[in-house]
Amino acid sequence: MNVFSKRNEESIMVNGLTIIYTGKGKGKTTAALGLALRASGYEEKICMIQFIKGSWHYGEMDSSKKLEPNFEMVAVGKGFVGIIDDKSPKEDHEKIAKEAIKISNEKIQSEKYDIVILDEINYAVNLGLIDVKDVINLIKNKPKFVDLVLTGNYAKEEIIEIADLVTEMKEIKHPFQKGIKAKKGIDF
Repeated sequence: MNVFSKRNEESIMVNGLTIIYTGKGKGKTTAALGLALRASGYEEKICMIQFIKGSWHYGEMDSSKKLEPNFEMVAVGKGFVGIIDDKSPKEDHEKIAKEAIKISNEKIQSEKYDIVILDEINYAVNLGLIDVKDVINLIKNKPKFVDLVLTGNYAKEEIIEIADLVTEMKEIKHPFQKGIKAKKGIDF
C-alpha cells in the first residue's frame, strides 16, 4: 500500500473531506478532474459518477481511461435535462438519477476508493431528480477516510453546511457572450 494512503495502518487515519465545487462559473467538473489527476499521482483510487452528462461524448470519457486502473468513470445520466436536444421525459431522468444514487452509495461503501466524485449531483438535486436527503445520507454515511467531491451549480444550503470545503465558481466573462460556441477540449 502507498505510504501516502489515507488507509495506511502505520500512519494516522486521515479523515476524508466533503468538497463542493458549485456556482455559475465554468470549471466545476474541471476542478474535480484536476483533483483526481493530483490524487492519482499518489496512487489513490478515484471513482467519478456522472449524474447528468451520460449520453454525450466529451474529452474526460477518453482521458480518464489513461488514468486506469486508479481512476474509474461511471457515466449514468442521459444527458442534460430539458435543454438542447433532450427529448426524454423527466421521469426517465429521475429513474436514472436514482440509479446513480444507488451506484454512488455502492462505490462509496465499497472501500475500494479514496476519492469519489459525484459529478453534476447538485444539478440533479436542483432539478428535482433526486432528494437532497439522499445526498446528505451519502455524505453522513461515507467511510471516514473517503474524500467525497460534489459538483454542479445550485448546491443546496443543507449540503453546504455539512461540507468541509466549498468553492463557488463565479463567471466574470464567457466566450458564449461573444457568440463563441463550446470548444472541444475546453468545454467538453
